[in-house]
Amino acid sequence: MSMARNDQFFIQKWIDYYGDCFGMQNLYLILDGYDQALPAQHKMMHVERVAHKSMPRLQGDRYRARLVSEKARSLFQQGYERVIATDIDEFLVLDPAAGESLYAYLMKPAKAVSRSALGLDVGQHLEEEDAINPDIPFLQQRKYAHVSARYTKAIVANQPLTWGSGYHRVKGHNFHIDPNLYLFHFGMVDYAQCKQKTGNQELLKKGWTGHLDRRFQLFDLILNKEALDGDAFFPRARRRQSLCRPVFALNKPGMLRGKPIVLIPERFRDIV
Repeated sequence: MSMARNDQFFIQKWIDYYGDCFGMQNLYLILDGYDQALPAQHKMMHVERVAHKSMPRLQGDRYRARLVSEKARSLFQQGYERVIATDIDEFLVLDPAAGESLYAYLMKPAKAVSRSALGLDVGQHLEEEDAINPDIPFLQQRKYAHVSARYTKAIVANQPLTWGSGYHRVKGHNFHIDPNLYLFHFGMVDYAQCKQKTGNQELLKKGWTGHLDRRFQLFDLILNKEALDGDAFFPRARRRQSLCRPVFALNKPGMLRGKPIVLIPERFRDIV
């Protein structure tokens, strides 16, 4: 399940990827605004348009989390056993080394209320990588990522729950970072496309300026930091994010020191 507004880039990627993983009939897309165009496959999936409510960024994040949480509860009532909620530019991936499908892996018995995937914020290396081609798997074109607690999100619900804004935490519950799950965030996958957002007046009026400025730091990190071996660093990242939590939100993973950049292992290249 996801919610989107004015997206011209990620919706089709989201549909193709998750439709292949779980079947088109199990996709739920909420479009923020009655003016939003329906995707080409809308009759094969569940698409709902809701009235757009113009509000500041943080208030909007909380509103979307409440709406999606309510929708997830209704899906559990309909008989679903797992609900995955992501932003439209986020892709939940099972490590190919696990040797099974994402569906089969997620359907194994689970004791925890939710599962989190290790967050990888993928960006463009401005000296090594060309503009993104949407017709080719992204990870064939991008090999660097920032291991970021901001994207280590509790996006897999094993039972009804209430997400906090941005799905960064589950209210009233601890988080559990799964050793085989990764959340690839592609919001900064292409520099030119990201620059277009900085001129989006609707976003700027809602207080996105500081957020976008922080996000653009990813390009400098990838350009200037020495990349670590991903497989060597991932176990340490999970431990650190689980142990070093922010005192103001103990049910959220802690940020890593040094803003580490990693090389994405080759086995992920053909997945997304």
